[in-house]
Amino acid sequence: MMGTLLSLFVSYLKIGFFGFGGGYAMLSLIHSEVVVRNEWITNSEFTDIVAISQMTPGPIAINSATYIGYEVAGIFGSVVATTAVCLPALTLMMLITHFFLRLQHNRYVRGVVMGMRPVVVGMIASAALQLILPHDTEGRSFVDGWSWAIFALTLLLSARKVNPIMLILLSGIAGVLIYGF
Repeated sequence: MMGTLLSLFVSYLKIGFFGFGGGYAMLSLIHSEVVVRNEWITNSEFTDIVAISQMTPGPIAINSATYIGYEVAGIFGSVVATTAVCLPALTLMMLITHFFLRLQHNRYVRGVVMGMRPVVVGMIASAALQLILPHDTEGRSFVDGWSWAIFALTLLLSARKVNPIMLILLSGIAGVLIYGF
């Protein structure tokens, strides 16, 4: 049990330290740690966790850490994984806040931030591709024609400024009608 908790802590600490750019940018790193490297969950379960984490309040990384930690080691696993993913951000924000006023106009700091922008975009694109491309043993993807139709309609309605909550509800209803419970 202690080995599993330590493994959870190290994995989510790594995700917390290297997952720049927010939850979507962290998805590829989370996927790599929990599905590929440690095999705690399957790709299908990961996809479900991402969907649930997007709909529940709070950041995706924290929601997924809480759920995966619970799946792997119960309540203690949930606490350990959630703490580990939050610890780096909390520590870095305390340090940055301390030096922010002095460094906010420093050209090197601005250069680092500007250099990180394309990396974040690339990480988000990588996460999207991992969710779309085939991952099961037969080379199939969970994304089918109906999924693309729901995506396209949601994108269109989103561009027309339809309320996001309404889009989530309509997508959920469409999923139930198409795929059942």
